[in-house]
Formats: sequence, structure tokens, C-alpha cells
Amino acid sequence: MHQDRAQLGLAAALFLGGAYTVYDATTLEVGFADPVGPRVFPYVVGSVLVVLAVLLAVATLRGSRPEADAGEDIDLTTPADWTTVAKLVGILLFTIATVDLLGWAISGAVLFAGAAWSLGSGTLVRDVIAGLVLSVLSWYGFWVGLGIPLTPGILDGIL
Repeated sequence: MHQDRAQLGLAAALFLGGAYTVYDATTLEVGFADPVGPRVFPYVVGSVLVVLAVLLAVATLRGSRPEADAGEDIDLTTPADWTTVAKLVGILLFTIATVDLLGWAISGAVLFAGAAWSLGSGTLVRDVIAGLVLSVLSWYGFWVGLGIPLTPGILDGIL
């Protein structure tokens, strides 16, 4: 019986990721004010990853193989569009490089509009307006809703 090495590799990666997550949770500082503490979520996630890794390894060793995906409407003979990938990577790297200087509202707008452009949108004005609205709303959503201040950058005092 032929074993699927890719599935075994995935099981090993899941196991290592889960085991490291559980180990890393043991190193977190626990305060007295929080009865649950910061360790619970990493313990749960790490434990689930370890259990899934073991289940996947057992299923693989028993000969279980994934079913081929028959429902996709794609042509597997078509080559990848590396130009689009390069545009998306460039926009993402620009955002990473400028978010501290320009702030999330501007860098996020460039990210949203640039992603739409790189994926084939032909309406630049609409994409920029939508990008600005999305980035400002997400900035306020993080700040007001979650209490996480994203950098305002050059718009400090305006937002």
C-alpha cells in the first residue's frame, strides 16, 4: 500500500506547529487580574492542531487518500498569471514600507485600490474612493471597536 508522503508531511507540520504553540503558551506571563489568563486560547489551538495531526497521520497510514477536486471551473493547463502576483506583492510591500510614515488610512487605501487594479479593475476613481472608505472605516473599527490604535501617520491629529 502506497502512503501519501504529502499528507504525512502536512501531519508533521501540524504536529510541530501545535506542539510549539502549546510550549509557547507555557512561557506567557499570567497576571492575577484575569481569571482565565492569556494561556487558554493558545492551549486550545495548539491542542487541536496536535489532535488533527495525529488523526491525519493515522488516516494516512491506514491508506486514506484525499478525493480529487472535480468541481472547479478552472483550466489546469492555463499557466499562472505571474504579472498579477507581482503586482499584488508590490502593493503589499509598498503598504508594509509606508504604513508607519503615511498611516493606515493612506497606505490601506493604496492597498485596497492597488489590489483592485492588479486584479483587473478598470475604474481607478471608484477604486480609490472605495479604498479610502474601507481604510478609514477599518482604522476607526480597530480603534473604537477593538481598542487597537492603528498608526495615523501623517494624518495624526486629523483622524
